[in-house]
Amino acid sequence: MSGTERVVKPYGEGESKKEEVGRMFDSIAPTYDLLNRGTSLGIDTIWRKRMIAELDPQKHQRILDVATGTADVAIQTILRTGAQHVTGVDLSEGMLAYGRKKVSAAGLDGRIVLEQGDSERLPYADASFDAVTVAFGVRNFENLEKGLAEMRRVLRPGGKLVILEFSRIPYAPVRWGFNLYFGKIMPLIGRLQSKDPRAYAYLFESVQAFPSGKAFLQILDRVGYNNTEWQALTLGIASIYTATR
Repeated sequence: MSGTERVVKPYGEGESKKEEVGRMFDSIAPTYDLLNRGTSLGIDTIWRKRMIAELDPQKHQRILDVATGTADVAIQTILRTGAQHVTGVDLSEGMLAYGRKKVSAAGLDGRIVLEQGDSERLPYADASFDAVTVAFGVRNFENLEKGLAEMRRVLRPGGKLVILEFSRIPYAPVRWGFNLYFGKIMPLIGRLQSKDPRAYAYLFESVQAFPSGKAFLQILDRVGYNNTEWQALTLGIASIYTATR
């Protein structure tokens, strides 16, 4: 950590955040796609389109999708940009198992590879990718700056980073309504549909603790990225961050 972020873990049981996050996502893999739709009221599909639109089909042919989960971004990136190849990496083998089924169903086995791996120790050579994407994943990193530095390392010079993440909402009425839904109602729904309702509470808590907006841009700058930019989505519920190596 950089020293400015409060560490929030799913269970607080003595394991590292990395271990707890991996275990949590293994447990909620069967309901994760539903969770994403629920926490964003379905708007996340639009946000992902906006995220992928930041990629240049001419320049970004080899892409790494970090915290790929069930491969939503990897699949949509191929379909929307015609990228040559997407590598998806994630801590959770349970999530990847669902993702591989979705990749096969889309007929994209030859163009998408999903691998288990750690964002802080990416198993790829320097300058391996034209672009790196992360959707709703960076707030789960145990060491945020180390993960961001690793993604910068595997980007080619001039390559692009695109991050989609929930934000702390600046508008009080919207923030109150969203926090009520995300912080109180969603955990109740989680108890009904998931064997790990604690995961729903963690996802809300992790958003509140995560640096967003200008604070996150400052971290990207500190890690060494160039051309750092930020755009708020849907009244600040989420944000897209872009940068180049």
